[in-house]
Amino acid sequence: DELTYVSLGEGACSEGEVWEGLNTACTLKLPLLIVVADNGWAISVPARDQTPAPIDQMVIGFRGLNIFHVDGGDYFAVRRVGAQAIEWVRSGRGPALLHAKVTRPYSHSSADAQSKYRPADELADEARRDPLVLMGRALVDAGVLSDDEVARIRADARDEIAVIARRAIDARRPDPLTVGDHVYVLPARDETIASTEGEPVGFGDTINRTLHDIMAVDERVRVFGEDVADAPPELLDMVEGKGGVFGTTKGLQRKFGSDRCYNTPLAEANIIGRAVGQAIRGLRPCPEIQFFDYIWPAMQQIKSEAATIRWRSNGAFHVPTVMRVAIGGYLTGGAIWHSQSGESIFAHIPGLLIAFPSRAADAAGLLRYAFECEDPVLFLEHKHLLRQPYARDPYPGSAHIVPFGRAARRREGRDLTIVTWGATVQKSLEAADRLQSDVDVDVEVIDLRTIIPYDRDAIATSVRRTHRLLVVHEDIITCGFGAEIAAWAGDELFSSLDAPVRRVGALDTHVPYEPLLEHTVLPQRDDIAAAAAALVSYQ
Repeated sequence: DELTYVSLGEGACSEGEVWEGLNTACTLKLPLLIVVADNGWAISVPARDQTPAPIDQMVIGFRGLNIFHVDGGDYFAVRRVGAQAIEWVRSGRGPALLHAKVTRPYSHSSADAQSKYRPADELADEARRDPLVLMGRALVDAGVLSDDEVARIRADARDEIAVIARRAIDARRPDPLTVGDHVYVLPARDETIASTEGEPVGFGDTINRTLHDIMAVDERVRVFGEDVADAPPELLDMVEGKGGVFGTTKGLQRKFGSDRCYNTPLAEANIIGRAVGQAIRGLRPCPEIQFFDYIWPAMQQIKSEAATIRWRSNGAFHVPTVMRVAIGGYLTGGAIWHSQSGESIFAHIPGLLIAFPSRAADAAGLLRYAFECEDPVLFLEHKHLLRQPYARDPYPGSAHIVPFGRAARRREGRDLTIVTWGATVQKSLEAADRLQSDVDVDVEVIDLRTIIPYDRDAIATSVRRTHRLLVVHEDIITCGFGAEIAAWAGDELFSSLDAPVRRVGALDTHVPYEPLLEHTVLPQRDDIAAAAAALVSYQ
């Protein structure tokens, strides 16, 4: 008879995530109790400037939501109505919303003074309706306590709080050296040798097969998102099934059931928010954001919730979730809404791991490792690579593991190191081959495979041999992750460098729709070759 309790104020009811949550709770008839403590003010913003009507009126159209009203200053009414709301939720009939009208006896914070924006008579009226005053009066009127006993209880409570506050103030301060603890913890695993037997399998098909393998051995895994299911359950025997816009989740619902692979509303914050809840409760959620370009509504849930919970709970809670996201361009026609990159923005979030494979076998090994992590993982699957012949590999086996933070050397060289990831790995290899044949320049290509963490040792080892470093990525050049690598190399590898660290990335603009313009904006083989040649000739 468990239920989930959510408490918020009427001001927070303006947030879109509240409505996304209500939508899903009512659709799935979830055991959710939402208590809205309505004091009429969101700091200094009155309710009339927030919404056109009180929350209990605005949610009337949500089928299955039972709405309760209570005077939040009346203890006995709260006990009675609260019990009714709880009984409704526990009956399995759906969620409930309890709208409680309350006072605000104090300003929002020590930096706020509500007398600046609320009239004195309103504050005086609220003071008379202080729930502690009303409860004391009710107990005296009922003969349960005397006025003196009420006063003594108040005095005892103040004294007890003062003692607790002093104890907190006098407590030993935390060790500054521990401030970085519990950001994330990587499982200790060695990379396995990928099987090379069998026919090559495409990048997308490898993702699908790996998900099948993982779900087969771990019943905690849940895959959900927009269009990830095959079909409505009653139609499964009648239709082929979808399984994702790229087919990477095809067959998961058929094999493992609609409770383990299912569709969600088109609401990215809701998708990631439910993953956070599932992870904390012990499941292994694998939410899918259909396109990286639409991930931004989920930023609050990723940055402020998923990535912080381990750290702010001092390691007491973890959020093991694998967020799969299709990313990138080089497809022509995707433009602003289907072709963007932007992994550097997420690399700036402590507590979030980021994988960005360039080959099928690595995708399998990294994905399997991601499911072993107890922290949130952003698993980026480049759309251009899903069906490219050059990204194919024999399926590496159901136990293949690639730990995060281990780069792969894709090409050995002596004159220059290129560090890259994702779709620009292949373009870098093509540029290296061209330089070798045209001007006998021997380029080493390092595929990072993950950017949080990234393999500093592999970069250092290569640069100490080649003495030149070029970082290549599809993301825009300004503040792209290549800038972080260049800054680190300038600090740590300065004595090994014979030339400045250079970068190749997308132009500082959006990805256009017209194919020639997209080709111009995104880094191409010739751009990489030209930058590498210039760097080798630097004196």
